[in-house]
Amino acid sequence: MSSTYFLGAARTARQRGFTLVEIAIVLVVIGVLLGAILKGQELIENSRAKNAINEINGIRAAYNGYIDRYKRVPGDDGPLATLTARGGNWTAVTAAGNNNGQIAVTAAQTFTAGGEGAAFFQHLRAAGFITGQTNATGAAALPRNAFGGLTGIVNAAVLGHPQATLMVCQGSVPGKSAAAIDAQTDDGNPATGNVRATQGAGNAAPAGAATAYNEAQTYTMCATL
Repeated sequence: MSSTYFLGAARTARQRGFTLVEIAIVLVVIGVLLGAILKGQELIENSRAKNAINEINGIRAAYNGYIDRYKRVPGDDGPLATLTARGGNWTAVTAAGNNNGQIAVTAAQTFTAGGEGAAFFQHLRAAGFITGQTNATGAAALPRNAFGGLTGIVNAAVLGHPQATLMVCQGSVPGKSAAAIDAQTDDGNPATGNVRATQGAGNAAPAGAATAYNEAQTYTMCATL
């Protein structure tokens, strides 16, 4: 048998390409990988939504625990000399309220820690109810939520509430997660119930309530304390 035959056979084998079975196997593998990636993204989104819910519940529990322990409202508690005299972590507190029984934080101050907002988180930290730097002020006093946005409080007639309502708010919440959080903890409607939302990215101050959740949009969500 001549060497020309062997060369031709080898050339034919090299040029044969993939069979339909091989292509099918590759497509199946690609499909499995894509499915795993999409499932992983869904798990991450669900995890962030659950973390956001836990954060809200944690702050709500801390707020009520503070009132039960000190018989005063965190953020409104004061004067400063009374707070620092408690010793321990309290000696680092720099913000106090006027002790009139109400937390003064306007809608515009929600994510700036203006009014008694910084004092609210300083007091909860000094009391050991939440973690973080006790003497932080301004936006630095506000916790980061599961979506990378800020967590603040507000006491104003916003989001369809007819009168000033004390709420904890989370900024920069993706629409899909916002809808899931509302559905899991309230009535699923951004304009009614204990959990409400206003459309706006970048830690937008709470204002008018959205009429419905849109997965392509971003929201500020607020839950009553």
